[in-house]
Amino acid sequence: MRFHGLHAATLSILAVFAVQPAAAKTISVSAETPDANEKLQEALILAEPGDVVQLGAGVWKLVDGLSLDVANVTVRGAGAGEGGSILDFAGQQGAGEGLLITSDDVFLTNFAVLNTKGDGIKSKGADRIVYHKLRVEWTAGPKETNGAYGIYPVESSDVLIDSVYVRGASDAGIYVGQSKNIIVRDSIATENVAGIEIENSYDADVHDNIATKNTGGILVFDLPSLPMQGGHNVRLFENIINDNSTPNFAPKGNIVASVPTGTGVLIMANRNVEVFDNIFDNNGTANVMIVGYRYEHKDPKYQPLPRQIVVRGNQHGKAGYAPAFEGGAQIAAAMGGSIPPVLWDGAGENVVVLDKVGVLSLGLPDVKVPRTEAKPAPADLSKGTPPAALSAIKLPDAMEAKVR
Repeated sequence: MRFHGLHAATLSILAVFAVQPAAAKTISVSAETPDANEKLQEALILAEPGDVVQLGAGVWKLVDGLSLDVANVTVRGAGAGEGGSILDFAGQQGAGEGLLITSDDVFLTNFAVLNTKGDGIKSKGADRIVYHKLRVEWTAGPKETNGAYGIYPVESSDVLIDSVYVRGASDAGIYVGQSKNIIVRDSIATENVAGIEIENSYDADVHDNIATKNTGGILVFDLPSLPMQGGHNVRLFENIINDNSTPNFAPKGNIVASVPTGTGVLIMANRNVEVFDNIFDNNGTANVMIVGYRYEHKDPKYQPLPRQIVVRGNQHGKAGYAPAFEGGAQIAAAMGGSIPPVLWDGAGENVVVLDKVGVLSLGLPDVKVPRTEAKPAPADLSKGTPPAALSAIKLPDAMEAKVR
């Protein structure tokens, strides 16, 4: 009986070892190998949960997009700047993204993606994803033919974007769409149409970023006819939002093609949005715009009004001196050369502005009324009752540990 008991225990131990995953490994790929594109994609295919795909330093001349669908993989380079791991897609043959992630718990860090025909780095349905110390850039600067999005997580829960740099996107440099529980921090977005955009998403903190020389610095949108609607609970705080003066170069027909040059923050049809403790300066149209959705749509469930918006504690520099919306120049001339730093179209519920600056209302409470019927006049939005302050976003500890 003793033997049989030992035998049973031994079998149990062997069974446990049989189901344990193989030890995590590092798969190193060199930029110098002649078939670097194939080798890198092969590494992303063969990686197993827990593995690290290590990108060697150098410039990778890539002709095909890359994809990763294995969970809990780290893709780490030797740096995102000169001398680091530079994935250059200038010779890309297709029109897709540079890197597509469709798996959970992925950590992307310390490499650059340049000149993709489509989006730079996209993740779809990838929960608990971390973008860290990355650079996505179209090196020739703003062009309509550049890819739409630089950093592009969509349809995800728990998203961390930390210390990234994005330049030249023809839609949004940093875009988070149809996602929940989001932090975008310590990043730079420059010379994009939209620097940072939070769209149709719930629970986001956007803080300690620099949004400069875009068409619009930071956008918070909710759009119709998307699976996830009712964007809400977004905090924009402690950002520097200045000199957003790049002429709009989005392809015609895109919603961001309507963003006026010189917009600091634009909130459209969202609810429970707080804009506080930011530094605004040199935004020619407005530092903050709050508007309803004024375009045709056939979505009966869509709510087109901004609601429960609070603007407080911000520093306002020069603004409103070159308003780039229809009739803006005439309104500015009538007001002595510029319009106030905060622009409201007149639509929405409980829009509260506590900053000690002027507010211009266009007097259009009904989003079905065309802008040509605007009745611009100063407005006092300081009398409303602000809703309860939103809570800080907390991500899983394992995500934060990756960037420490």
